Amino acid sequence: MWELLLFLLPPYIANSSPVILGGSTPLDGGRYFFDKKRLLGSSKTLEGFVGGVAAGTLTAVILAFIAPLPFFDSVWSQVAAGFMLSLGTLVGDALGSFIKRRFSRKEGSPFFLDTFFFIVVALVFAFPFTSSSLYTPTNLLFIISLSIILHPLTNVLAYFFGFKSVPW
Repeated sequence: MWELLLFLLPPYIANSSPVILGGSTPLDGGRYFFDKKRLLGSSKTLEGFVGGVAAGTLTAVILAFIAPLPFFDSVWSQVAAGFMLSLGTLVGDALGSFIKRRFSRKEGSPFFLDTFFFIVVALVFAFPFTSSSLYTPTNLLFIISLSIILHPLTNVLAYFFGFKSVPW
């Protein structure tokens, strides 16, 4: 399980970094969908997206050299997977936000997809760079369960430390 936790550091860092790195340039450019609702909302910013991908990728680079994981053929495949995990995390988060807007949920309000959708998309993005031994039912259950537990806990911590205006 220790190796799975290390594997999950890049996407978890990528997912939490936009709260700190944030920015003011809306990722959706302030555009509206044909349903007259914002595509993503103002909390999804270009700076947060790019910063989150960069933070997750940097984490993957550091891990690849200090803690090579058995899910990868080489240091470079671990770095590539870390980049794809980070990118997939933020694409998944944005896609979840898009879906949330379609359900008329307010920005910042809790939504069931928030807790795990980002990691599912991240795993899909990283799949070509990882060993199939990672994708066992036990590992996937652990990853999804951990995400469902950690996501709300990290939101409460971000709220407590003043990074978020709501604890969810």
